[in-house]
This record gives sequence, C-alpha cells and structure tokens, in this order.
Amino acid sequence: MSRPPGPPIGLRLTSTAKALSRAFDEALAEAGGSRPTWLILLSLKMKRLANQRQLAEEVGIEGATLTHHLDAMEADDLLTRRRDPTNRRVHLVELTKHGEDAFQRMRGAAAEFDRRLRAGISDAEIAQLGQLLGRILANVSAEAATGEVERSPGRIPAR
Repeated sequence: MSRPPGPPIGLRLTSTAKALSRAFDEALAEAGGSRPTWLILLSLKMKRLANQRQLAEEVGIEGATLTHHLDAMEADDLLTRRRDPTNRRVHLVELTKHGEDAFQRMRGAAAEFDRRLRAGISDAEIAQLGQLLGRILANVSAEAATGEVERSPGRIPAR
C-alpha cells in the first residue's frame, strides 16, 4: 500500500476545526457573547418561544447544562422563563429586548466570521467542500455503524 500524500486527512480536519472553533469563539466574545449563548439565542429567535427540553435538544446540550446557561442569561436580562399555563412542569423561554439586541450583535459577528472564512473561495469550491465534508461524515458514520473501515486506495487502515 502506498503512503498517502501529506498528513492524514483526519488530523488536518481536526486541527482546522479546532482553530476555526477558537476563532469563532473569539469573534462571539468580541460581540459580547459565547457559543452557548449564541446557539440559545439563535434557537429562540428561530422559534420565538420554546420549552427548555426542546431548547436543550436544539442546542445539543444536556438539560442541567442548559439550565446553568439559562440562569446566567436570565440574570443578564437576555431571556425570561415562565411556566407553561397548560403544563406547569414545562418552562417556556423567550427573548427579551436585551436578548434581541445581543442576538443582533452576535449575528453580525457570525456573518462577518462567515465572510472571512469564504474569502478567496468560489461558490463552486464552497459547494465542493460541502460535498466532501458530507462524504467524510458519511464515511465516519458508516464506520461507526459497522465497526469497519471502508477500504479505498490511499486510505490509512484503522487500528
């Protein structure tokens, strides 16, 4: 088996993802936010009103972690929580005026960050990148589902 050209793609993707994640976190911090705050505000903005369970699923975090973030965001007057009148066990979450303002600031930061990422890359290349990332994700998902690596020329065998 021939050696693949360059470092393994997984290492390059991981390194790129970490750098991108740090840079995005910095961009949000400059706008006065954080990734969890952004994801919660974005989810609330899209749904206008959500219960905590739905919100945790949307954002992809555990309920207890979400509660911690919501407590801090409520203390900062970014959102309000109230009991659902039809089901007292459910808390409904809504943006406040300050939450709306924070959302707009972070939205601007996220849009500017996306523009930075796209600099010098054509729409066709962006589409191709999306397809390639989709294929890589499918390869990883297939491997996780079957426990095997699909063999292809130049691929480093698992284990």
